Amino acid sequence: MPNPKRRHSSARRDRRRTHDSLDVMSASICPNCNASRMPHRVCPSCGFYRGKQALRVEQTV
Repeated sequence: MPNPKRRHSSARRDRRRTHDSLDVMSASICPNCNASRMPHRVCPSCGFYRGKQALRVEQTV
């Protein structure tokens, strides 16, 4: 099996890792309650998805 003859520099290692970071998740606004939520997911505050009640959410005071 071949082995590397020289050690890779930290700059070369870091250039390889530039695309490994995670992107910031985008947020959309729920049209029912105007709360921030993830796109294409049920709203955690009101339980609506695409204009229909998908989850029953209990209101906390």
